[in-house]
Amino acid sequence: MPHLLIIDDEPDTRELIAEIAVEEGYTVAQAGDVRQARIQVERHKPDVVLLDMQLPDGDGMELWKRMALPDCQVVFITGHSSVESAIEALRCGAADYLIKPIALRRLRGIFSELKTMAGSSREAGSQDAFSRIVGTSPAIQLLCAHIEKVAPTLATVLLVGESGTGKELAAEAIHLASPRHDKPFMAVNCGAISPNLIESELFGHEKGAFTGADRQHKGYFERADGGTLFLDEITEMSMDLQVRLLRVLETGRFMRVGTHEEIAADVRVVAATNRNPEQAVAKGSLREDLYHRLSVFPLELPPLRDREDDILLIANHFLQALNQEYGTAKRFSEDARKAMLTYPWPGNIRELRNYVYRSYILADDLIKGDFNSFSLESHSVGWGSEITVPVGVPLADANRQLILATLKQCGGVKKAAAEMLGISLKTLYNRLEEYGALSDVDESSSSLR
Repeated sequence: MPHLLIIDDEPDTRELIAEIAVEEGYTVAQAGDVRQARIQVERHKPDVVLLDMQLPDGDGMELWKRMALPDCQVVFITGHSSVESAIEALRCGAADYLIKPIALRRLRGIFSELKTMAGSSREAGSQDAFSRIVGTSPAIQLLCAHIEKVAPTLATVLLVGESGTGKELAAEAIHLASPRHDKPFMAVNCGAISPNLIESELFGHEKGAFTGADRQHKGYFERADGGTLFLDEITEMSMDLQVRLLRVLETGRFMRVGTHEEIAADVRVVAATNRNPEQAVAKGSLREDLYHRLSVFPLELPPLRDREDDILLIANHFLQALNQEYGTAKRFSEDARKAMLTYPWPGNIRELRNYVYRSYILADDLIKGDFNSFSLESHSVGWGSEITVPVGVPLADANRQLILATLKQCGGVKKAAAEMLGISLKTLYNRLEEYGALSDVDESSSSLR
């Protein structure tokens, strides 16, 4: 049996936790302060520690660092939560972070999962967890180090980064480096699903729940059971759905559309956004309580311009994959390499990948510098056009000019304009509706779609 040590100065809390732990198959020891905790560790080294962050004779985090128990899992408990303390707890290697009064259902779930990990070396779930993340720059190495820290825990993760920085790859690495690596990994782009369908897609629906529901449908939460669910563009989710998502994260249960029967959700959620989440909260596109629940361990993905050492490495990675697929031996010229290093890559890795693919198609054996320079220059200014925005123009007006000009340059094709702007199609529709330009664009571009 795994052995649990509960370190908390409240006897009633200790007894309640101990009772549940015994039911879940643990042996239990208790300590009310730092001195008692040290005695208990000497008597029987624990597999799991539940540790109050504020003890009568010391700091819980400092105690954990001094105990130096490498094969032990720790869950911090606090009655005075903050985002900073949660982040610090996860950086200390905590498996989770509980707020008093403790949610007993969640506590049982933690015990169940930690039981399978107790006493192990907590090695990464898969040796290939980082195989798809290409790079050696300090920024990407720091990212991978943080992923390695948070992956074995139960914490929700919020990935923040510009469009094209590889947020889905980072989410997949978290999954592969976790104990859930042999279970499903499912990615959902919240901005690409119709607002009328996204609730059904996430939680499923019963037969007859709405018009067209001719059979039962299992949603992403059900299909990802035991694994990881990646929710991209979380700020594109409606406020009503954000409330439901928050409830699922807090209770670990959900209901299909058309029924009142709850289903357990054994799913680790990783969310992502290409916006500044605090600004999204201020603008009302992201609930503050959901933001704090998702960002237990926030990770910022560096843009490609901050990974200068990786640009050629990634470009060669894409080129070699194409060479292998088509049995060729194409290569970059020195001029091409210089052109890639001097370009700012506003579309990040996605833009670099598309650029390498275009270059590969048009080149013979050598991808020349003159072609690449021309391609980069023309792409960077939007097919040769530009707009001028005077200093002092409100940001909202500048955004409006840029969106409408880009849409016009794309011949009214919204999908192409959204990709060039680095936003979702749903966001583009919302902006056009705000500007009162949606119907005009549809009429002028109907012949092009």
